[in-house]
Amino acid sequence: MTNPPLHLRPLNVLLVIAGGILGTLARFGLENAIPTLHGWPLPTLIINLAGAFLLGVLLEALLRRGADQGVRRTIRLAVGTGFMGAFTTYSTLATEAVHLGASNQVGGAVLYAVLSLVGGVLASTVGIWAASIHHRRTSARRSGAQAAVEANR
Repeated sequence: MTNPPLHLRPLNVLLVIAGGILGTLARFGLENAIPTLHGWPLPTLIINLAGAFLLGVLLEALLRRGADQGVRRTIRLAVGTGFMGAFTTYSTLATEAVHLGASNQVGGAVLYAVLSLVGGVLASTVGIWAASIHHRRTSARRSGAQAAVEANR
């Protein structure tokens, strides 16, 4: 009997569900903690940009540590797909942009959509960049420390 694809394995599905529950609760909490700005959906914008950044950091960090298996796969499914997938919300972004447009704030709706989409790409790129720099620095420190140990032998 062959293994089912990753997305059909019960444990993987449960990891995504568990992460999704926590991500939804985190988004709900932040949506209630961050005020809107004159009817402008600031909470969703901040949440989506933060989520894009954190997803970039997470996926780059996992990639730099090795193959997508074992603990790395568990983290990717629970935190990346589950938590971050539920934490960020494209559907709310789209709905809020439509509501802004319907309330005669067409310029605000376009600005919100552009900031969300372009900002999300930039935020995830910065997250990838930050994780890459962190990895290079910690790898260099580990290499330096290892060389010092070997030199003292």
